[in-house]
Amino acid sequence: MVSKICNEIFDKSIYDYHLIDNVDAAIRNPYIDNGFDHLLYSKNWVDTVQWHLEDIVRNPTIDSVEGLLLKRRIDASNQVRTDMVEYIDSYFLQQYKNIHPKAHALVNTESPAWAIDRLSILALKIYHMKVEVTRQDASEDHVTSCSKKLEVLLEQQLDLSKSIDELLNDIEKGDKYMKVYKQMKMYNDPGLNPVLYQQQNKNL
Repeated sequence: MVSKICNEIFDKSIYDYHLIDNVDAAIRNPYIDNGFDHLLYSKNWVDTVQWHLEDIVRNPTIDSVEGLLLKRRIDASNQVRTDMVEYIDSYFLQQYKNIHPKAHALVNTESPAWAIDRLSILALKIYHMKVEVTRQDASEDHVTSCSKKLEVLLEQQLDLSKSIDELLNDIEKGDKYMKVYKQMKMYNDPGLNPVLYQQQNKNL
């Protein structure tokens, strides 16, 4: 099952990151380059680093200059995450290129890779909620509340994993087909973000 592979690799990436716990640490991907496992590990590593950047930038005492630099780093990370999702979809498109959809085949609301993206984020939520459940300095109410949230997250992980596997199975059988749209991140594009292109016009 693809979801089992994803969850195992995401857990390994998150575990490996927290051995170092530094947003500037270099990734040490243990999987063969250009392989599906390598791509999944890299994707989750980017997600994990960004998770911690989002924590840091919300520090109310952060220096404004440092905060702006972090925000721009997060924007750049979001673009990388989007690109990596598209790489994963490219992998599936290649896998299923010889599948001929049936006449009644349907398109899903999201591509397999965007569902896997949600699974990656869910693995991070589960990891960090488990941390909250075991915090020694937390109140009993906090632990109880987080324990209930963890139960929901784990159930959600099971449901999403099952849905991903069913989607891929339906694509393999020709009952569904992939239709992938390139994400058009307008805020990063100097030709589409009015703040950027108006600034460019002023400098002409």
